[in-house]
Amino acid sequence: MNNEHFSPPPMDFVDVQKLMQEDMQAVNLLIRQRLSSEVVLINQLGHYIVNSGGKRLRPLLLLLSAKVFDYQGNFHHTLASVIEFIHTATLLHDDVVDASELRRGRQTANSIWGNEASVLVGDFLYSRAFQMMVELHNMKVMEILSNATNVIAEGEVLQLLNCHEPNTTEEQYLEVIRCKTAKLFEAAAQLGAVICEQPTEIETALCDYGRHLGTAFQLIDDVLDYSADSSTIGKNIGDDLAEGKPTLPLIYALKHGTIAQKEIISNAIKHGGLEQIIEVKQAIQETGAIKYASAAAARESQKAIAALAKLPKSIYTDALYALAYFAVHRQF
Repeated sequence: MNNEHFSPPPMDFVDVQKLMQEDMQAVNLLIRQRLSSEVVLINQLGHYIVNSGGKRLRPLLLLLSAKVFDYQGNFHHTLASVIEFIHTATLLHDDVVDASELRRGRQTANSIWGNEASVLVGDFLYSRAFQMMVELHNMKVMEILSNATNVIAEGEVLQLLNCHEPNTTEEQYLEVIRCKTAKLFEAAAQLGAVICEQPTEIETALCDYGRHLGTAFQLIDDVLDYSADSSTIGKNIGDDLAEGKPTLPLIYALKHGTIAQKEIISNAIKHGGLEQIIEVKQAIQETGAIKYASAAAARESQKAIAALAKLPKSIYTDALYALAYFAVHRQF
């Protein structure tokens, strides 16, 4: 997944985490406080999924976007928590829809507590997120997050429509990514500018950065689903294929494979399952689908980096560059 057009950033992902350690500790404390409920199952399931070892990229992105402009308040901690609650709610619902059993190397909440509990606690997290954003008394913030949540829901439905559909185009799949994944990245980046009362030009630049970063991140997830191993990425290899999801490596291989390979991939998408995972992975490798999807991710990351040119130079801007680099060079 290396790309010769990338210049390594002055810091790596671990450096970014260290830079934002104090702020992230404040966010994690707030998350624990606001997860609290008199309903025991909400506490159990909510803490399980929130503390399941995620990278916290979306809240991190919001914090960095605010720090670029030397933000001195504490709204960024609240909004970072809101972003994480919204993201966690989507994960709970996703795992139910996909019947997933493994996420981040651990059993999914639905495999432990059942689908009903996962859906309902996901709803609790959504409603708690909206309670918290209302407390900020900022209509612009509410508009961005309510719109983002609605677009994410649309993306979920679009993905459902594409499932088991081998004729899904690259354009259709990218639209799913932009709605389902990239929109929350975009909102997180934009909110940093909003609470710092930055001009529209800066908001737009950070929206562009977040959207392209989120797209790159998801494309590499697609690549890793066919090129990594379960212990590295924390989920079962071939999960997308098992669920009949036509991601970019499959779409490309289906378009450029031999007649026999096209038939195998088409049947795998139509029926789901992993009966022919070996043959599918071989077709993906032989058609150059991994290289193609990796290059697409790299282009998105480059667009994200280009958007940073409008931001003031600082260690936090360097950290945003590092996130764009990490998105396409990661192995997990």
